[in-house]
Amino acid sequence: MTALTLFHVAISLVGIGSGFVVIFGFLKTRRPDGWTALFLTTTVLTSVTGFLFPFHKFLPSYAIGALSLLILVIAILGRYRFHLNGAWRPIYVVSAVAAQYFNVFVLVAQLFAKVPALKAVAPTQSEPPFAITQLIVLALFVWLGVLAVKRFRGQPVQEAAFSSSSSR
Repeated sequence: MTALTLFHVAISLVGIGSGFVVIFGFLKTRRPDGWTALFLTTTVLTSVTGFLFPFHKFLPSYAIGALSLLILVIAILGRYRFHLNGAWRPIYVVSAVAAQYFNVFVLVAQLFAKVPALKAVAPTQSEPPFAITQLIVLALFVWLGVLAVKRFRGQPVQEAAFSSSSSR
């Protein structure tokens, strides 16, 4: 693996991990500011570094990367420019959950491409096991997004510490 690939994979995994911490914060009506900054930064870097790989033909991953960057701009504006005021709170939550969904969508695609057992059941990623898995992932994120918007919207939000222990 090249240094770029290792860096890309590492920041992708950090982005996915921190993204789940952020979503859990939404569900608990907490605003984990440090985790949010880590999630948004690593997710932007994941999308940007994806464009640095050799380009032979247009792939779906480029469309997902571009769409992810657009969604991340909206999330960053909602969080840091508009400070979650008014409609920007649910806009931020939806865009952050969508960015996390794209990260996990690509993770699933990479797992089916690289893990021999998964590649064997869906070698072209057009087979039912791949489609069903991605449909389950989408349904999970729609459910998490709806729950997050409901819970994070209507109540005062507590700031949470960067570490796993949060203030109450």
